[in-house]
Amino acid sequence: MSELNEIRYHLEELRKSVLRIVLVIGIITVFVLTFHVTPFEIGGVTLYYPYPEPLDNVAAQITNHMSDNLVPEDVQLIQTAPGQAFFAQVYIAALVGIVAGMPIIIKELVGFIKPALKEKEIHVSRSISIPALGLFIVGCVFSYNFVIPYILEFLYRYGESSGLVTFLNVMDFVTFVLQFLLAFGLSFQLPLVMYAISMSGMVDSDFWRKNIRYAIVAIVIFGAVITPDGTGVTMWFVSGPMIALYIAGMFLIERKERKKLNT
Repeated sequence: MSELNEIRYHLEELRKSVLRIVLVIGIITVFVLTFHVTPFEIGGVTLYYPYPEPLDNVAAQITNHMSDNLVPEDVQLIQTAPGQAFFAQVYIAALVGIVAGMPIIIKELVGFIKPALKEKEIHVSRSISIPALGLFIVGCVFSYNFVIPYILEFLYRYGESSGLVTFLNVMDFVTFVLQFLLAFGLSFQLPLVMYAISMSGMVDSDFWRKNIRYAIVAIVIFGAVITPDGTGVTMWFVSGPMIALYIAGMFLIERKERKKLNT
């Protein structure tokens, strides 16, 4: 009977954590879909203030920015059915909600699994919360500035070489961009995942070096799965940075262990 009560207690805690996460993401999403931000300057510093404007909201501003910076020249971004632009903005607003709400998401997840963790593991999970958010943002920024523009340009050169006029559906475009932003935001967590596993005592630093070949194969397969073409070229835009992150995480763990031995 006590086990049943304990299960019910954990399910209730899970429900509360999920509700809090959904509430935070929902509030941010609604804000992004409802308000427009306008820049102004005070003493040479640019600040922003929001005001209600559902049709020209933050999500629409982000869509316009992505269109200006990511869509190749001579490619037209279009809407082919009613509501596509709206749903594209909902997707963007939800991603902003997830990113902006990441501290709360991490806090709730750590709080829920805390009873199952040892004291050492709790300390590790707390210590990586802020770096996890930072790496997620870095991964998104890296993808937005250095990966997505080149992949889109590479893919649409085929249409240009064939003399075709290319039209890009706004939903396909937004889904494509968000797919890469999320993939890179999550993949940039790789060094932290490796660090957390090692610091929790599950494996030592030798584990990562011994299995580097298998890790590279798995990363290349992951890159091939999430990239949209079969040329084998664009997958390296994903696989290359992930392999570098794996190696960086391996060296970080080895350095941490050497420092422990020397103290």
